[in-house]
Amino acid sequence: MGRRFGWVVGVLLVVGVAGGGAWWWAQRESGRDDDAARTALTRYADAWRGKDLGRVGFAESGVAAGFTAAVKGLGSATVVAEPGDVRRDGESATSSLAVTWTLPGGAVWRYSTPVRLVERDGRWLVSGPGEGSPWHPQLPAGQTMALERTAPARGDLLDRDGKALMPQGTVYQVQLDPVRADAADAAAVEKVTGVTAGSVVKALAERRRTGSQAPIAVITYRESDYAPRKARLTAITGVIAPTATQPLGPTRTFGQPLLGTVGEVTAEIVQKSGGRYAAGDRAGRSGLQAQYDTTLAGTPGLAVTASGGGTLFSTEPTPGKDVSTTLSPRVQAAAEKALADASLTVPGAIVAVDVATGEVLAAANSPSSGFDRAISGKYPPGSTFKIASTYAYLTKGLTTPSSTVPCPKKVTVDGRSFRNYAGESIPGSVPFSQDFAHSCNTAFISLSQKLGTTDLTTAAKALGIGAGWADSVGVSGAFDGSIPETRKGTDQAAAVIGQARTEVSPLALATMSASIGRGTYLPPVLVRGGSGTPRPAPLDGQAVAQIRSMMSEVVTSGTATVLRGTPGGTVRGKTGTADHGVDEKPYVWFTGYQGGVAFAVLVEQGASGGKVAAPLTKRFLTALAGR
Repeated sequence: MGRRFGWVVGVLLVVGVAGGGAWWWAQRESGRDDDAARTALTRYADAWRGKDLGRVGFAESGVAAGFTAAVKGLGSATVVAEPGDVRRDGESATSSLAVTWTLPGGAVWRYSTPVRLVERDGRWLVSGPGEGSPWHPQLPAGQTMALERTAPARGDLLDRDGKALMPQGTVYQVQLDPVRADAADAAAVEKVTGVTAGSVVKALAERRRTGSQAPIAVITYRESDYAPRKARLTAITGVIAPTATQPLGPTRTFGQPLLGTVGEVTAEIVQKSGGRYAAGDRAGRSGLQAQYDTTLAGTPGLAVTASGGGTLFSTEPTPGKDVSTTLSPRVQAAAEKALADASLTVPGAIVAVDVATGEVLAAANSPSSGFDRAISGKYPPGSTFKIASTYAYLTKGLTTPSSTVPCPKKVTVDGRSFRNYAGESIPGSVPFSQDFAHSCNTAFISLSQKLGTTDLTTAAKALGIGAGWADSVGVSGAFDGSIPETRKGTDQAAAVIGQARTEVSPLALATMSASIGRGTYLPPVLVRGGSGTPRPAPLDGQAVAQIRSMMSEVVTSGTATVLRGTPGGTVRGKTGTADHGVDEKPYVWFTGYQGGVAFAVLVEQGASGGKVAAPLTKRFLTALAGR
């Protein structure tokens, strides 16, 4: 009996051990299958990130290609997929992917899509969801996704009174249809529009070579420019002129190149935008419109749509914000009228600054395309810099307006002879005020060696030249001037008359004149919204009063008598003629102020400041006075 009982127990123990081993084996194999399923899911999720499922194992054929086709319409959007928990049921398992798309422009689209996995021949494969598409739960099977953009309302560049400088207006985008047009049509468009000869013909040939049917962009006109050409353009086979809206100044040249333009984005802009722009969008192309484009443009609305209809995701457009400037349309128009009426054959510029606040009222350029020389130009100032030199002489006690400082025809420094304009001189005992009024180089140079090597830099900076405001005025590329420490001898002699290494922009000179008119230095500002209101830096009151008087004498009896009787009141200023090359005509200047408006006028080639720049200044002030 005891032996039989022991045998039964033994048998039961063996069976129990065998059963436990089988259970352990089954559990281990099940765990391995779960790990394999999770690995397959993780590989699938990782492949989404690269938007290439070519190496993922699928239970059905053609799935990887279907994914590529489905998401191609999302363009440069990036995607991250995170795998969920795996729930296994025999030879199949279910899970999900948490999908996050970052769409062009930064919009984030999140959703969860189900995943099914099956085991085939010991290998776990991703299988379709049964119904619909595996790429989004609401996307029907076989359909693709596309990205649509809704343009936001663009902000305005505002004038000093809060009104739009460039309100939205209609433009005509002249294009040529390469399917209907031939080379003769392309040449005809070039002739009517005046675009570069051969450019449209070449573009048409390239379309024919590549088979592209995209219209060829030729030129964009505002209504006033398109109307007189409309009949001739519409008579050309293949010409189309779809309309669009974009910011437009009161005239084609108004505020250019400072304000800039808005137009269709180029391939380069699209590439550099990081997905912010797509082909067909419009953006700031130059000037302030380009510099402040991220503020003005706003954010487009986005919609992800299914090819069969329906919206999977959408965001509303965010309107752009306005950018406030200090510009006065009235002063800007007067400056542009003066430049236009002068019929300059060489480049020129006029800048105006509000004396009380330092705010820039106008920045006009001729020609109105290309370089903004009014704010960013770098030029030797010539004798206009004698305002700063005089401030240094007076504050250092080296002279007074009534002190006698001879004005001979020439003066020699370290073996180099310096002369006055046209070999002039003033005989007899000459007071320094008369040297200033008649811009006597030799008188100024005779005092130059009494200055310290940093005195000119200090005086110019006190008045606003080289004072560090280039980064705060609100215009990229602005130049506040450069007055380096001088070297004794000829370098210092040339520097006091605005030659040598001295450089200014027209805005820098206008800032200097505004400082004299105000009696304090304030950095100029053109785009509002900087950090606080700057505190005025006081100047030497006696020196300023004396310079004001001498600037008045320049007009009443000196080198700018053409400005006597100018409408608007007393004009105080200084002429300048700056050499810059042996065979080059000099840069010519006039800078000063009248009432509450300080200004600088530049013409890049001329006989002298008194003969060219001063008359141009009179045109400007006369127009400003409404005469």
